[in-house]
Formats: sequence, C-alpha cells, structure tokens
Amino acid sequence: MSAVANDPQGDATDAPIQEPERKKRQYKDFGHDDEKATHVKVDMSTIELKAEDLYDKEKVDLETIVIDDVFKLLQCTAEGLNHEEAQRRLELFGPNKLESEEQNPFLQFLSFMWNPLSWVMEAAALVAIVLSNGQAKPPDWPDFVGIVLFLSINSAIGFYEERNAGNAVKALMDSLAPKAKVRRDGQWSEIESSILVPGDMVSFKIGDIVPADCRLTEAINVSIDQAALTGESLPQSKKTGDQCFSGSTCKQGEAEGVVISTGPNTFFGRAASLVGQDDDTTGHLQKILAQIGSFCLVTIGVFVIAEIIVLYAGFRYRYRDGLDNILVLLIGGIPIAMPTVLSVTLAVGAQQLAKYKAIVTRITAIEELAGVTILCSDKTGTLTTNKLTIDRNTIQTYGPFSAEDVILLSAYASRVENQDAIDTSVVQALGDTARARAGIKLLDFKPFNPVDKRTEITYREESTGKLKRVTKGMTAIIIELCTRNKTEELEERLEKDVEDFAIRGLRALAVAYEELDGDDHEAEGNGFELIGLLAIFDPPRGDTKQTIDDALALGVRVKMVTGDQLAIAKETGRRLGLGDHMYPAKVLKDGPAPGSKFNNLDEMIVDADGFAGVFPEHKYEIVKRLQGLGHLCAMTGDGANDAPALSRANVGIAVEGATDAARGAADIVLTEPGLSTIVHAIRQSRIIFQRMRNYSIYACAVTIRIVVCFAILSFVYKFNFPPFMILIIALLNDGTIMTLSVDRVLPSLTPDSWDLVEIFSYAFAYGIYLTASTIALVCIIIETNFFQDKFGVSLDTAPPISHNDPKLHMIVYLQVAIISQALIFVTRSHGFFFMERPSTALKGAFCFAQFISSIIAAYGDMGFTKIKAISGGWIGIVWIWNIIWFIPLDWVKFGMKATVIKAIRKRRERIAQEVAATGVPLTRTQSRAASIHESLYSNRVSFIKRAARKVGFGGKISAKPEELHRFSSIQAQRVGQTLARNPSRIGGTAPV
Repeated sequence: MSAVANDPQGDATDAPIQEPERKKRQYKDFGHDDEKATHVKVDMSTIELKAEDLYDKEKVDLETIVIDDVFKLLQCTAEGLNHEEAQRRLELFGPNKLESEEQNPFLQFLSFMWNPLSWVMEAAALVAIVLSNGQAKPPDWPDFVGIVLFLSINSAIGFYEERNAGNAVKALMDSLAPKAKVRRDGQWSEIESSILVPGDMVSFKIGDIVPADCRLTEAINVSIDQAALTGESLPQSKKTGDQCFSGSTCKQGEAEGVVISTGPNTFFGRAASLVGQDDDTTGHLQKILAQIGSFCLVTIGVFVIAEIIVLYAGFRYRYRDGLDNILVLLIGGIPIAMPTVLSVTLAVGAQQLAKYKAIVTRITAIEELAGVTILCSDKTGTLTTNKLTIDRNTIQTYGPFSAEDVILLSAYASRVENQDAIDTSVVQALGDTARARAGIKLLDFKPFNPVDKRTEITYREESTGKLKRVTKGMTAIIIELCTRNKTEELEERLEKDVEDFAIRGLRALAVAYEELDGDDHEAEGNGFELIGLLAIFDPPRGDTKQTIDDALALGVRVKMVTGDQLAIAKETGRRLGLGDHMYPAKVLKDGPAPGSKFNNLDEMIVDADGFAGVFPEHKYEIVKRLQGLGHLCAMTGDGANDAPALSRANVGIAVEGATDAARGAADIVLTEPGLSTIVHAIRQSRIIFQRMRNYSIYACAVTIRIVVCFAILSFVYKFNFPPFMILIIALLNDGTIMTLSVDRVLPSLTPDSWDLVEIFSYAFAYGIYLTASTIALVCIIIETNFFQDKFGVSLDTAPPISHNDPKLHMIVYLQVAIISQALIFVTRSHGFFFMERPSTALKGAFCFAQFISSIIAAYGDMGFTKIKAISGGWIGIVWIWNIIWFIPLDWVKFGMKATVIKAIRKRRERIAQEVAATGVPLTRTQSRAASIHESLYSNRVSFIKRAARKVGFGGKISAKPEELHRFSSIQAQRVGQTLARNPSRIGGTAPV
C-alpha cells in the first residue's frame, strides 16, 4: 500500500497540499515529502556534458532539475526533434529496449560436460579407446560406450532443464510499450517505442503504457500506476514537472513530456540490468557438487599415482594390464551419475511441489530452499492484498452517527461505476454494494478532482423525501467545510486522530453531512457537520500471518522489504506479528546512526524486521549483504521492481499474479494467492535435501570403497579386476539409487546445510569398513581352503589359487555389488536401518538389482571380461558373508556419531562462541560468489565463449537465457565518446 492520508481520494505520491486559508492547524495527512526542483550543478553557459554524465546524479539529476534545464541539457525544444537529429541520437544512444544475448544450443549442450567429474570420465573414455589400443589388443569398446552413455545422459538432462528456464529478459522487454506517440518535425505521429531517443516529446493518455522515462511538460488530471516498478499500491497523481517511469500505465488523464532516458538507462532498464548480472558464477548445489567432486578426485588421484608407481615401477606390469587397473579406479571411483541422480531427485521434487501449485523454473533452487535461513518479502501484493480496505476497527465518529452510518453515508458519496481505489474500498465495506444507492434518488454527484480533493453527492431520501448532501475527502478540506459542529475541541480531537492514523500508516478519509431545505438540490444546505473519519489500508492476506508463524517455527526469519513508506510497513508488520523494528531505505546508504547499538550496516540488516521506501537496487543490496554474512536468502515479490532481488536471491519466489518480469527472474512461481505454499515448499525441499544428503554420503563411501579396495588388492595380490564389471556395478547401483528421489524421509525442523566434513567422515568410515569386508573375503579364499572344505565349492584353479582366477573375479564382483547397494539403507536412516521404512520403489529396485547381479554371477560367462560364472554355493556364501558384514554397519554409524561427529560439532560450537565473543562475523561462501572449489564449474560461460570463437560459431553466446548484462555503463561510455567527437548544436546550446 502506498502513501496514506495525504490525498485520500486521489493519489498517494503528491506532497501534502497547503489548503487555502488553513490557519489554525496542520493535519498530518501522511504522504511523501516535497522534493523541490533543483538546477544543474554546472555552468550552463559553458557546459559540454558527455552522454555518460546524463546519468551521473552527482553532476546532473534529470529527474529533479527544472524543466528549462532539461531542455537545455538535452538540446531540444517543446516542438520535438527533427527526423535527422532523432536518427543521429538513435545511432548514438541505441534503441529504447533491453537486449539479450543469443545462445548456441550445441555449445550449451557441450557445456554440461565441462566439470571435473566429467573430465575424469572423459579421460577414462580416452584411455579405453586410445591408450588401450596396444599389445595386439583392440580398443576397449565396452568401457568406452558405457562411459559416453553416462556422460550423454547427464548432459541431456542438464541441457533440457536449462533450455526450459524462464527468460527474464523477454518478460521485461514484453512489458515495454510497443508503440509511442511522438512529436517530430513539429508533427505528432505514432512510431515504434524502440526508436525513441532522449529529447523526444511524447504524449500518452488513459490506458497507455509510458514508453520511456520522461518529465511531464503538460499534465491534465494524470494518474499513473507504477506499482509494478516501485511497489506503491495506488496510482500516483502526476503534475507538470513530475517524472513518469517507462513501463508504468496511465490510469487517468493525458499528458505530454520530454524523454530523459531510454532503454537500459531508464528506471525499468536499471532494474533489468541487475537481473542475472552475476552470469559467470554457479548456484549453491553446483558448488557442493564441486566440493564433493574434489574429494573424490583427490582420493582417486592419490591411488592412481600410487598404482602407477607400484604396478609399473615395482611390479613391471605390461602397458595394457596396468591401464586396466587404472580404469577400474577411474570408472568405479568417480560418482559420474551424481549430477544425474540429484537432477532426477530434484525433478521429482518439482513435480511434488506442483501439487501445491508451485511451479519450479530452476530445480536446483529446491535444494537451496531447504537451507534458507531468511525470507525477504515484498509487501504490496505479496504480504498484503494490494486492495484498499476500510479498517472498521479504527473508524472514528464525531456526532450522533454510528460507524455503520458513517460507512453507508460515505458509500453514498462514492461512484458505483468507473470507481477509483478509494470509492471501491468504501462501497465494498458495505458488504452488499447495492446499498450504495438503495433508498435514495441521486440528484447531483461531483466526482473527485485534484483541486477540490473530495467527492460530493446530493440526494433525496425516499423514505422521508428530504434532500441531503454528503461529502468525503481530504481531512483538511472537509473540516474547513464543517460550519455546524466545528469547535476547538473537535479540531483538536480530529487532529490527534489523523496524526494517530498517520503514525500507523493508515490513510485518513473524512466524511461530512448536511441537510437541505426545500426542493432545490443546488441550494445551500444548513451547514456540513463532521460525522466520521475512516481509516483505509492495504490489508494483509488472510493466510499471511499463519505463513509467517509457520516459517518462524521452521527456523526461517521473515523480513519485509517494501517500496512503501515506513509507517505503512510498520503497521503491516504489527498486524502480521512480524515486528515493527524497521528502517527507511536511506540507512542502506548512510549506515547506522552514530551512537546506535550497531557497529556496521550488516548488523543492522540482520537485526531489522524490514526496510521501507526501497528501490530495486536496495532490495538487491539487502539480499546480497545477507548472503555475504552466510545466509541463504529467499525473496518473494510480484513486480518488475522485485526482479533484481528475485534473481540475486538463492531462491526467488514470484507470487500469484506477479508480472512477467518477476516470474521470469524467479526460481519458483506460485499459482495460488497467498504465501502458504511457501511453507509447503520449504518442508518438501527439506525432504528432498535429506534424500540428496543420503545419496552424497553413499556416493563418497562407494568411491573410497572401490578405490581403496582395488588398489590394495592390486598391491597385495596383483589383482587385475576387469573394468567392464566395475561399469556394470555402477550401472546397477545408479539405477537403484535413482529411486531415492521418492524415498520416505522426514524433513528437519531447522534449515539444512551441507556439512561436508560430516559427510566425508561418514563416507570414510563406511568405505574403509566395506573395503575390509572384500579384502577379508579374498584373503580367506586365496590363503585358505575354508570355503572349499566346508561347502564343497571350487574355483578354476586348484590350490594354490590364482590371484586372477576368473571365478574369483566373479565372486568379488558379486560381493562388491550386493553390499555396496545395501549401504544405502544405512546412510538413509538416522537410527537402526529397519526402524525407518524405505519406499516401495527403493526396496523393489534393490531386490531387482541384486537379482540381476546374482543372475550375472550364475550365468555370466563373458570372455572379454575375464570372468566366469560361479556355482550356487558360491552365490550363497557371498550373500551370507555380506549379511554378516552388513549388520554391524549401523554400529559403525552410531560409533561415528558418538566420537568423530560429536567432536566436529563441539569444535564448531566452540568456534561460533569465539566468533560471537569477538564480534567478528563468521561468513560462509555466498550463493553467487565463486570459490576455488567451484571455479572449474563457474567459468563454463567463459569456456563457451572461447569455444565459439575457436570453432567459428560466432555470434553472442551465453549459458543462461535469463542472464542480463549492465548495458547502461557500456552504452554511456560509448555514447560519451561518440558525442564528444560529433557535437550537435541545436538553438545554440552546448553539445550533449
């Protein structure tokens, strides 16, 4: 809701008007402060401004300087530009539209193979197809095809997701007016708005979209709706000299103005330039994947180097045999399917959120939503309904009339057709809108106008036949009309009531009444008497308070960030239980006041319940600073003014009814009114997060298990395991793990975070334990005859058993496949694995995969893999062996919790206490800031651009369709240089 109690029947942005002959009292009708026109802070007689200076407010503020200076500075007149000068300026300033970069689909697809995990698998593919071609052996085609298939699936999923992302640039461009009425060569004509230039004279009327930022040179009862740009809920009255923003809508009247800025230099364009400007960085989940990938790479790298040294230098392995061992570590150790598994998990989560009427446009935002600690919300249209309402609880009466009588009489004095926002709220307060004309005969109606600042109705009461008159409007105007009951006491009371309303951010609407003698409805009445004062406000949505309470219960703080005024924001905060500890936007520039309890601006932002009077840049800055302090931030909004912050936030949420610009910049779009869906989304995202965490522990554990296990076997027994069987294990594992996307898990009650130290600690413990299970089995088979003697089983080689017996390879394959998959039941549970029931899909997939593994073990005679089928006896031995080793896995988990994990958490708490004592903020890597771990991911955009130049694709390439760049600074620099070289003289003015 916008300004309050300033202009109750008209617009809210006008400064308080000095009513005629108001001598006694100054009623604090709540509104914006007057902003007096200024002059250019340079000598206009010698000025030689460059184009970039036009938008440097330290030198010139085209929005506030006097109109005469605007014409001088822009070298134009009220007759408009001529065609030649307009064409010249179009070439210099560029078109009046926002630009976006095109992208090459093929390079975009390839970009998803540009990350460390993929690099290792690509290296493995090269090893299989190129380096393995030696010693009279063909290339390793099975491994090569399997690896390429893995990479292609992963890239295809990522490519599909990104190609379907929302295009914020297009949405913002669509909001601009396609046509504009402009005066050129002294004649009015209609042209494409994209060819407007600074200095053009434009005209618009009711229903038109303002085509560019302009200063009005003529305004006739003009009212502009700029809620989507500034967050103010009511149309704003505009007068000569005022500024109108590009993209706003004319709701009333007609106007002429001079264009002061176009395209990316408009208020609208500056907001657009902030959307997605951090285009060379990655999201939160990608950073986590990078860190997990780094862990796996380091683990694999250490053991690959060790194998090269031991096998080639120590054991004198032949070239091809050594490569097979290295391929085992590369294929088995890299969790190449991790991005795919997590993508499927997130995609399923997005489908589940759709049931709650939430459309996810960037699925990785689901993971970030689970960790959100602060929810920043726009007010108008988000926390509130953006519909003015009469606050019945605060109606003041001053005569024999009741509150209901005051509402009824004020409804009489309202339009019932072609209503403005005030009339609508008053009439709807009746409940039955038909009562606004029931029982009366309308004789005369005077609608609101900016001069009188009130409406008036004269009517005949049908029941009595008496003539009566009612007026409503601005407090100071109405009280001057009241001659019948105006006393010093009444004025003091009215002044106090209006001031109380203003302090609470409520708009005051005064109502007066008089009777007429005779039948002449144009005659003077017996004198108006003040009968009531109505409070009008933008009410909170019905479910907003409960939503905020639920969010707080989930450990998420809510902050209001609104373009409305401070008093309105505080009142809304009090009504929602959000708190009224709020600040005006100027503190974001000035910082905390001297002597305040805050040492710096960051402390103030964290402590505040909200900020008022903010512009898009302020919202963006608030979110950015909170992220810099280690918070994951969500931002809700509905207007183009919210788009920059929605784009910057970890999770941007566009509410129901949001503009195309807001929806394009957001990660989640709500299709039902209210914010209750956000709470459902937070809970669902935490469920999804738990699934991803469970898989991450599992994937890291399997990496350690494969790498350490087969490296030790090769060092001790020169064990040459076939790489293709590792690929089969990976395929079966990943197929089973996909079902984690629908697994049953419980959401946490606090924001989630990726504690990678804990994840790696668990993974190390599980991996080493499973390694021991395999090595112990191999040692017993090779070093003893225990199984052969007890169970009557045999291998291809008689004792002493060959260390590379084909059946021994199959036994190891089966043992690794079964117990590795079984590990997921331990990692997914917090207690004993059998106490938390898995989903039917997970159980079914596990049973199916183990059935396939057992079938392969029983019948898989594949010569090129160096394995042979084993008997049912061996299969039974492996199953029993794995069950025996699986049971203690829960105790490994409990032991880790009681020792290592407990110590890690205590150390973290101790550090947090030390930080709190010193007052130095402990920061985490923020969402859009690159670090060494994800730098190899985050430069994907740069890689594509370089590749485009090298392979000759050319053109403009970008990785994300919603990315925008700061064209304004580029344009200003180029225009300044060009204009300096090519000065124009119009009417003897200085060059711009």
